[in-house]
Amino acid sequence: MIRRVLVAAAVLLSTVAVVPAAAAATTSPPTDPNVRYFGRWNTSTSSAYVSEWAGGYLVVGFTGRTVKLKQRRAIDFFVSIDGGPDVSYVNRSGTVDLTPTPLATGNHTLRVSYRPIAGSYKGDAVYQGIEIDTGARTFAPTVPSKLIEFIGDSITVGQQSSKQALTAYGWLTGEKLKAAHTQIAVGGACLHPAADGCLSMREGFLRTGLALTAPAWDFGRYRANAVVINLGTNDVGHSVTKDQFRSSYVTLLRRAREKYPTAAIFALGTFRKRYVPETQAAVRELNAGGDANVHFVATDGWIDEATDTTDNVHPNDQGHRKIAERLAPIVAARI
Repeated sequence: MIRRVLVAAAVLLSTVAVVPAAAAATTSPPTDPNVRYFGRWNTSTSSAYVSEWAGGYLVVGFTGRTVKLKQRRAIDFFVSIDGGPDVSYVNRSGTVDLTPTPLATGNHTLRVSYRPIAGSYKGDAVYQGIEIDTGARTFAPTVPSKLIEFIGDSITVGQQSSKQALTAYGWLTGEKLKAAHTQIAVGGACLHPAADGCLSMREGFLRTGLALTAPAWDFGRYRANAVVINLGTNDVGHSVTKDQFRSSYVTLLRRAREKYPTAAIFALGTFRKRYVPETQAAVRELNAGGDANVHFVATDGWIDEATDTTDNVHPNDQGHRKIAERLAPIVAARI
């Protein structure tokens, strides 16, 4: 009896199929040389690259049918696959499936941009890589050869527009000109280092992140073909005098020229007409010193506060589109 039971058990075991363990997905870390980063990314930690300024983004090519984004902690972000519309993901963390419906087999591109810090929003803009199909690979995507850098405050951030940096005039201008773009901007920023602590973009321009104690930015990591500055909206509320503003603008223009020797530099008159004569005076000082590639741009009539802003200050989506339509041909003519 015992012999028959043992034989039957042996027969049963011999018929059980052995299921192989699932093969691990292919992982692309932040250090993958096929990832192209735009903006100022802090790459000091190889497992997590950090983007603090508005409008930073990355682009990577991949094969296969699926892709997942690896996030450290919760953040809102936008994803475009194969140049399609930007899809919004809200408050996501961990490994996020970006292709619940698999793609067609072949080569694909992924662009990821994080929601910038603005107002009370404090997301964790940290890229930890992607996962793609087993046996798939990444490849270097085709990216624009020219780059435009936008320096500013909440208006340049795109604060109060529908997709923040992605619906701001800087991003729109870059896309219209088929150029790469960076938005070195944060809400509430001033140009001049005001006594009450308003963040000075005169100094912030030199930094990797938002704090003035952040590491100095390595300007050898990219070269801008054009720099567009839109500052002065906030300084008036921080008791910055006209002379202080003009002097700080001259300093910022000289720093931009030092870092980007061949770039066309554009100083926009603020849309609320604050410090416009001082901005013009700063440009004239650079011109008088022999730099003819610094330009003042009058913005009178570009937008209507009643219909093109959310609060008489911050442009809505329509306002940002109008600004980009005016600005793009001005920049294009110089680059």
